[in-house]
Amino acid sequence: MFDYDPYSFLTPVPEFEVRSDSFTDGATFAPAQVHAGAHPGGRDLSPQLSWTGFPEGTRSFAVTVYDPDAPTASGYWHWAVANIPASVTALAEGAGTPSSPLLPSGALTLKNDGGFPGYMGSAPPLGHGPHRYMVVHAVDIESLDVGADPTPATLGFNLHFHTLARARITGPYEV
Repeated sequence: MFDYDPYSFLTPVPEFEVRSDSFTDGATFAPAQVHAGAHPGGRDLSPQLSWTGFPEGTRSFAVTVYDPDAPTASGYWHWAVANIPASVTALAEGAGTPSSPLLPSGALTLKNDGGFPGYMGSAPPLGHGPHRYMVVHAVDIESLDVGADPTPATLGFNLHFHTLARARITGPYEV
């Protein structure tokens, strides 16, 4: 399943570093990052993330948690946050909880494919195999003007034109 890279057909951009205190790159998500309604022990807490080495000229960041392995033709968006100020280089675990005070002022949380603005933990179907998640984008403008009620796909379209660099960390999960 991991043969498909959803970013492979986009314009190549440099990479920078992202890490998490909530999980190790390539290691299975902890129950905290799993969807509460789909799996026992799930808590729907967005993972802690921190990033370094982004390019000069970065004016903001966006975080997208996209599952390209979902059994749909369009994948599944678990979390999308734009307009994170360039001065912010980390998000605390749980920052994706709806109305969380842990997100910086001005950050825009979009509705996920579950229909609410916040983080929805991983929830692959039983027996479907491992699914994977997590990207941080360095953006060349302070605020992406994506409209009043954008979808994560609309954010992704706008990021195509404004991403200076991309940092990826993979948190797989399967049941």
